[in-house]
Amino acid sequence: MTTRANIIWFCCGLSLLGGCSIKTSDFPDEDYGPETPVDVSHIPDAVPQNAPRSKYGNPSSYTVFGKTYHVLEHARGYRARGLASWYGKKFHGRRTSSGEPYDMYAMTAAHKTLPLPTWVRVTNLDNGKSVVVKVNDRGPFHAGRIIDLSYTAASKLGVLTRGTALVEVVAITTEMDAGANVPPPSVQFPAWVQVGAFSRRQNAHQLQRRLQEQAGLAGIIKALEQNAGLVYRVWLGPVEDAQQLRQISEKLPEWGIEAYRVVQ
Repeated sequence: MTTRANIIWFCCGLSLLGGCSIKTSDFPDEDYGPETPVDVSHIPDAVPQNAPRSKYGNPSSYTVFGKTYHVLEHARGYRARGLASWYGKKFHGRRTSSGEPYDMYAMTAAHKTLPLPTWVRVTNLDNGKSVVVKVNDRGPFHAGRIIDLSYTAASKLGVLTRGTALVEVVAITTEMDAGANVPPPSVQFPAWVQVGAFSRRQNAHQLQRRLQEQAGLAGIIKALEQNAGLVYRVWLGPVEDAQQLRQISEKLPEWGIEAYRVVQ
C-alpha cells in the first residue's frame, strides 16, 4: 500500500523537475499557521512585473495522482471561480515549483496550470475582499480547488478560519506574459472560450459534446503541437458579444469547468 509519506516524497521529487509541488493543503489536517496570530495588515500586495518564466516550473504538462495537467501558454484572459485554500508553516522555507523558497508571509499562491510566475487578483466572493498575489508554485491537487494561498494572502482575504472560500481569480497580464509583446486591451468579438486541453482526442470530444448540450453553442477542437505532442483544445463559441461572454463565464462553474480563457 502506498503511504501518504511515499506520495509526498514521490511528488516532491517531481517538483525538482518542475513537475509538481505537494503541499499540506492537499492534506488539510496536517497544515497549520504560526503559534501566535500574526498581524499581516502591513504587508502590501504583490506587484506585477515583467518577469521571465521560471526555468523549472513550466513543463508543457505534468501528472500528479494519475491526473495530467497542461500548463497554459500564457495567462492572458484567464478568469476562474472556485474554491481557494491555503498552506502555511508546514512548508515555510521549502522549495516551490518555481525554485523560490516558500514564504508564508509573502503574497504568493499556487495554481495548477498558470505559467510561473503569473500575478493574479483574488477576490473573496463571500466578503468582497481582494488581494494581488504572485503565483510561483503548483497546486492545489484537491478536487474542486483552483488556487492555494499563502498564509498572509489567506489572512487578508479572511480565509484562514474556514480553511476554504469561494473566490474569483483574474490574471493581471504583463507585457512579457508568455512572450506576448503587448496584451490586447479588450476582447475583440467574435471570440472563443477555451474550456479544456487534453492529450487524448477522445477526452476532448467528450467535453465538447457535453458542453454543446448544456451551453447550446457549437464547440470546436483545435489540435496544436507542443513539446510533449499534440494537445487537443476545446473551444466553445463563437461568442458574439460581451453579454454572451459574461453569461457563459457565469455558467461554466455549474458545468464543472474550473478555468477558462478567451481566445481570438
